[in-house]
Amino acid sequence: MNISRADGGSYTDNLIGTLLAIFGNVLVSISLSLQKYSHVALLGAKDPRAFYHTKTWWCGFVLACLGEGANFVSYAFAPLAIVAPLNAVSILTSSILGLIFLREKFKPKEFAKRYGLSFLGCILTTAGTYIFVAFGPNSHENLKAENIVKHIVGWPVLLYLLLEIITFCSLLYFYKQRGANYLVIILLLVALLGSVTGISVKAVSGMLVLTAEGIMQLYYPIFSVMFVCMVASVVFQARFLSQACKLYDSSLIAGVNYILSTSSAVVAGAVFYFEFNNEDTLHICMFLLGSALCFLGVFLITKNRKKTKAFEPYVTMDMTNGIPTIHDKGLVVQPDFNGSFSYGALVNNDGVAPATLPVKLEQPPVHSRHTDATHSLPELKKD
Repeated sequence: MNISRADGGSYTDNLIGTLLAIFGNVLVSISLSLQKYSHVALLGAKDPRAFYHTKTWWCGFVLACLGEGANFVSYAFAPLAIVAPLNAVSILTSSILGLIFLREKFKPKEFAKRYGLSFLGCILTTAGTYIFVAFGPNSHENLKAENIVKHIVGWPVLLYLLLEIITFCSLLYFYKQRGANYLVIILLLVALLGSVTGISVKAVSGMLVLTAEGIMQLYYPIFSVMFVCMVASVVFQARFLSQACKLYDSSLIAGVNYILSTSSAVVAGAVFYFEFNNEDTLHICMFLLGSALCFLGVFLITKNRKKTKAFEPYVTMDMTNGIPTIHDKGLVVQPDFNGSFSYGALVNNDGVAPATLPVKLEQPPVHSRHTDATHSLPELKKD
């Protein structure tokens, strides 16, 4: 089995894979920022799909495809233990782009108070990325179909897969049957699936690259098996992440998911592809130090993001009809109503004094001291 190539070829392959991963993550971050800018610019439009007609959104879509393609190809050249932690570049770039798009002017003290943690997180993430790339594994395997099959039938991989299946089934039982909707449990399920995704993506990408070089690998059954595992694991990851987003804040999910998924992918690369077999203790310790710095940096970046405010019901009074309306669902932020008085914010949005509401309520004849309170209140109309 050709586990590693010559040092020069291995170093060149790692460099190509690392640069492709960094380039791909930067493109993905830029694409997401462009698409979000397109959505925000068309907020309130009558057509909910109006962004499909904008060049900004399509430009972001094209950049996203290019970025994900670069990430996919990078797995064929660089070790899984290096490509997986480089997702921190995407979070770092998104943080910088978000600060640029805000276009807010702060004094140094205000900036340090508001963005100090994010700035420190960016420094730690940059330093950690440099360290784990410089001291990461420098071995590259020629991923032929025969080599992948030999890995799968090896006892370390079989033991690893057995433990992973048992752990996944146990977590899934507590999540589904016991109703344990804890964030750690959901993201552990995502991380375990992510390790399968990393293994299968590296195998599929490596065989496709060899096929492009003239060594046909697509006819082997292992290629179809790995391709199915890749697609299935990605789909189930998306489902679990979607469920987590409904229960918890997205910034918290981003930080914890990066830590758990990266750790799982590094372990998978070490067990399945023997990426740390030829590394000494110093390089392994420095790699772990760089990864820990990235974990801390990403945690600080995501921790400092603004959390979305939960929706609170409010009441508005339409001045033309004079009917109170209860808004108990739909929008997250209370909108400004022109020509109406909003009781929720106690602010007259049109800048004039509240007019007398043209509500004519007929009072029933009083026959006793106790009147029916229901006749003295206007009927509330549900939004």
